[in-house]
Amino acid sequence: MGVHSGLMTTTENRTTTETTTETQIADGRHDFDFLAGTWKVEHRKLAAMADPECTDWVEFEGVQWMRQTLGVLGNVDNLTVEKMPDGSSFQGMSLRLFDPETGRWSIWWASTRAPGHLDPPVVGRWDGTHGEFHGTDTVGGKPIGVRYDWDVFDADRAQWEQSFSFDGGTTWVRNWRMTFTRMSGEAGA
Repeated sequence: MGVHSGLMTTTENRTTTETTTETQIADGRHDFDFLAGTWKVEHRKLAAMADPECTDWVEFEGVQWMRQTLGVLGNVDNLTVEKMPDGSSFQGMSLRLFDPETGRWSIWWASTRAPGHLDPPVVGRWDGTHGEFHGTDTVGGKPIGVRYDWDVFDADRAQWEQSFSFDGGTTWVRNWRMTFTRMSGEAGA
């Protein structure tokens, strides 16, 4: 069951599920509804994400908006970071698509740091307020496992973490955390 499940109502001393189309569909397509709008994002990222021995972290801020598309079967977001610790800036975007047959989300990432490149997707689902998504990629010429963990704390706070596995999934190295604080319910506000 996803973050947002069907609403329950009491009628004549019995509980029934509302019959509106929105509340009947509890297959996971509404799991990312919480992210619609504009967010302040605090980043904490390993300076060298491709190095499993790196322990140096950098911190910076950005703004992200997310809009739903395809009748909530998909969404797209845009992240803008005006100033990294080294003085550079970048933009990134995610595309998320929901498959009603499997109940799973696929998430792709692209950024101005790798122009013309779309990362392979991570795929997974939500269990309550936690989502876990797995995939594979190549970093520094080496195959790695990729894991995204999403946590929703309330309507105005959420967190995303990325981890890499350099040993086939035996161990995971967290390398990027984004802490979200809602600025507006409108995308691009």
